[in-house]
Amino acid sequence: MNMMENSKTKNIITAIALSLVLASCKAPMATVIKDEVKENIPQNFNQAEQQDANANSGTTPWRQFFTDPNLVSLIETALKNNQELLITLQEIEIARSGVIAKKGKLSPTVSVGIGAGVKKAGRYTSEGAGDATTEIEPGREMPDPLGNFEGGLMANWEIDIWKKLRTEKESAVAHYLSTVEGKNFVLSNLIEEVADNYYELLALDNQLDIIQQYIKLQQRALEISKIQKEAAATTELAVKKFEAELAKSKASEYTIRQQITEKENQINALLGRYPQSIVRTRENFMSTIPPTVYTGIPSQLLANRPDIKQAELELKASKLDVEAARKEFYPSLEISATLGLEAFKPSYLVKMPESIAYNLVGELAGPLINKSAIKANFQTADAKQVQALYEYDKTVLNAYLDVANLMSKIKNIDQYYQLKSQETKALDQSIDIANQLFRNSRADYLEVLLNQRDALDAKMELIEAKQKQLSTVVDIYKSLGGGWK
Repeated sequence: MNMMENSKTKNIITAIALSLVLASCKAPMATVIKDEVKENIPQNFNQAEQQDANANSGTTPWRQFFTDPNLVSLIETALKNNQELLITLQEIEIARSGVIAKKGKLSPTVSVGIGAGVKKAGRYTSEGAGDATTEIEPGREMPDPLGNFEGGLMANWEIDIWKKLRTEKESAVAHYLSTVEGKNFVLSNLIEEVADNYYELLALDNQLDIIQQYIKLQQRALEISKIQKEAAATTELAVKKFEAELAKSKASEYTIRQQITEKENQINALLGRYPQSIVRTRENFMSTIPPTVYTGIPSQLLANRPDIKQAELELKASKLDVEAARKEFYPSLEISATLGLEAFKPSYLVKMPESIAYNLVGELAGPLINKSAIKANFQTADAKQVQALYEYDKTVLNAYLDVANLMSKIKNIDQYYQLKSQETKALDQSIDIANQLFRNSRADYLEVLLNQRDALDAKMELIEAKQKQLSTVVDIYKSLGGGWK
């Protein structure tokens, strides 16, 4: 009768344990997300034109895209010394260490240890009474107090029955690869910044030349006005107006010189070095012809742009994080084992096999009652997954808009440059005419001043247009995914 009751009790305990384990296996489902932005990406950047998929400037290595040797030298220095790039490289090392750490969890943890202790049990306890009546050897009682000396190997291993640890490792790998793409994006941005600042510096150089030429022109006009005043052909007012214009031009010269200094130091900062002169050739700036840019098709942005690939890998990592967090609801199986020597006296440790001790335990356990922390971790991972999708969609959409806007800008800035060139030529001719009329007293000083100011403004704007031409080509090259290869 007792045997039957014991059997029923064991069956009940087993059933309860099994039901508890099964109850712990219930896990919520992750949010199902759909990437509509990627699926609906347009076929072309300009719907009125068809782009050739085989012609894409974004795949051109930067050393081939930039032909100015001074600019190439600056970029090479930046790639070696730029602090932001060096910081990004350390982020890659951190992510690589994360992969190694996750991979290590798949293997058993083995350690070695030694220990010593002493224990005295009360005489009127089951342990004390048992020790008092036990002999270590015939005629030799158990020592009191009882020492304990041990040493050996200890191992602990979580069996990845649900592939949770493998999922965590895959997530770490995806995050590591995203940091590599992040480095490539920093490279692309760095090359763009160096090139843009270099062209802005050349534009300032040319504007300085123009203002110096304008100063010489004003000085001649001032001399003529003084001569005409002495001949009573003009008044003191004209002389003062030309003097004021000359002072204004000289003040502008110092403003441009300061801008040149700041721009040089901005480039030096990108190159990770203290201020020094930037080697450059300013003479050919206005005759530089921007390279032709080919956009390819929008879907190529997914493979060419590092920021899109980085966002895609982060999305993949976030999905794996959700999967790993969901598997936290499942029971875990851990095996622990020890193997070594143990005795109450050091001299007995060498007596084998009597001193050999080992232990092997397997434990299957799962969350049962307090799951709030696990649920919170899962909900956090699930929300980050959705957030990563939105980040990816935003990156893809912004990349498409960048290219579309810059392609339109290239066309418009080219037209703007052509018209400014025509305006500059016409105003140069008007200056000569106005000066000749002024010398012959057939035009007053205001006409001369206005013509000179208009010509100066037009030349300054023409230089800015050339700089925008060159910088826009650099910007679209970067937007197409160029610069990091």
